[in-house]
Amino acid sequence: MMQKIAIIASSKDPAGANIRINLIELFDFRKLNDKFDNNEVYEFDKINDKIIKLYLTNNDLIFSENIDGQIDADIFIFASKHRSKEDTPAFTVHSIGNWNSAEMGGCERKLCPSSAILIKNIFLELNENAKHTNYDITMESTHHGPYVEKPAVFVEIGSTEKEWKDKANGVIIAKTIISSLQNKNKDYKIAVGIGGTHYCTNFNKIMLRSDIAFSYVCPKYALNYLNEEMINQAITKTKEKADFAVLDWKGLGTEKKRIVEILEKLSIKTERTNKILKD
Repeated sequence: MMQKIAIIASSKDPAGANIRINLIELFDFRKLNDKFDNNEVYEFDKINDKIIKLYLTNNDLIFSENIDGQIDADIFIFASKHRSKEDTPAFTVHSIGNWNSAEMGGCERKLCPSSAILIKNIFLELNENAKHTNYDITMESTHHGPYVEKPAVFVEIGSTEKEWKDKANGVIIAKTIISSLQNKNKDYKIAVGIGGTHYCTNFNKIMLRSDIAFSYVCPKYALNYLNEEMINQAITKTKEKADFAVLDWKGLGTEKKRIVEILEKLSIKTERTNKILKD
């Protein structure tokens, strides 16, 4: 059965436009008769069991709520810019949703479905395709919108207009997206990450050094919002069967006892980052 993939960029976003142009130029995308939001739609069908369509919206991506109701696809890949306070050049990937409030799109205390396999494949391909750069290559913890009910991921160029518009960066993300969909690297253990920094320092190391893939990461700053209902969401909305939770033990702060008790109550197995990295 053919899997339908939607890659979506925003006309308001120079990084997304950069990625979109390079997808069209580098790969055999053909223009369709269809339009979306009054913009051309392109299709790529050179991966055996996938039809990949490329869309451009005139809305901000993070506020494109329920776009999965307008586009028929099984998986959504949002090609986007990334901002950071330090303006650090970076390539990032993350699942979407909100552990608490929804100031940057999506719904309050709702996670969107996530594919741990796709996130890991994108992360590994980024590390390969951008190894010649001095950019940070990182997962981010789960944050912001839009709200969708299909598995979705953001892949981003950060963090200033200079990086967003750099054609070489658009090439890196375009190649990363297509190569991440090539039906490889599927034999992973699936986990939810809890604790640590927004940029997932220890979880990044685990992604690179082990066969573990993460669907969601709840960082230390959001742990006080992590309750039984939110953990259940993270487990049940993972596209693949989630096997366990990985705890960044030092990065749990004062929430250690409470979170361990919830996970035990839910019969969710746990591992610790320091043990995995030590092994």
